[in-house]
Amino acid sequence: MEKVEIDGAQIAYDDDGFDGPAVVLIHGGTTDRRMWGRQIPVLRDRFRVISYDWLACGDSGDVVADHARHEQLLALLDRLGVDHAVLVGSSDGGKLSLDAALTAPERVAGLVLVGSGLSGHAWPESFTRLYRERVHERVGVERLRAYDEGHGGPVDPADLALYVDSMVELLLAGPARTRQDIEPDVWAHAVGMYRRTAERAWAGAARAGSPQDLEPGAAKRLAEVAAPTFVVYGAEDVPEVVAVSEQLAADIPGALRVEMPATGHVPPLERPEEFNRLLLEFLDALEVPQSQGQAPAHQPSDVGADD
Repeated sequence: MEKVEIDGAQIAYDDDGFDGPAVVLIHGGTTDRRMWGRQIPVLRDRFRVISYDWLACGDSGDVVADHARHEQLLALLDRLGVDHAVLVGSSDGGKLSLDAALTAPERVAGLVLVGSGLSGHAWPESFTRLYRERVHERVGVERLRAYDEGHGGPVDPADLALYVDSMVELLLAGPARTRQDIEPDVWAHAVGMYRRTAERAWAGAARAGSPQDLEPGAAKRLAEVAAPTFVVYGAEDVPEVVAVSEQLAADIPGALRVEMPATGHVPPLERPEEFNRLLLEFLDALEVPQSQGQAPAHQPSDVGADD
């Protein structure tokens, strides 16, 4: 793991594999770069594999000001000497990948959007109601707001555990399933990642600024996406998230789409072997330019280790 300063904040990243075409793995809001622990081993022999943590997640530093995650991604590629890359983004990692592809289309050789978000998209009331009922009301809306804003007093460990478990169950399993449908080691890994993020958030790691999406958002610009795109999502994901994936597949020119059965919001965690097969098939069909920077000599990575 290395760190680089971008916009006055420290970004943690891993640069794995040989000096070949670059593939960048970008986590979502309930995970960190360790979510890609089952993908890196199958990619590193053929690609230069870069994964990193958003600010206030994983090993990256705290937020220091308002920031655009897609611009920080492009800045990271600059620092690493990567001119072209395939971006593989999960959840809001997909959203920022899409924003990066619209901001700098000449640098994105391909997009893999996994249960992706979408900048400029207005979530329907049914989506916010689901989160309120399945997550916020379990802990208490006002109590959660107090923790988020920093005036909730010492964090009650029971509140943290309930909040993290509720969020992970809703997304990893999906609204029609429970944690009992998830393999115990996958459940523990997902909970460990989000617990760390939630603890940092409630301690103030993200209060100094807010992430800024592309303006105007990608929702009205999907026809402009030039990069070959693969949209993949779980059939058991939140229906409103599935609808976004369907919109991406329909509106991005030439986009490929796969719905993975019996899978929730994070296919790389829940169904790694099937996801890896699909990912490699897509990558094999691309002509990805060689990355220009030199990848480091391989060192064993702990990216897949649990807390």
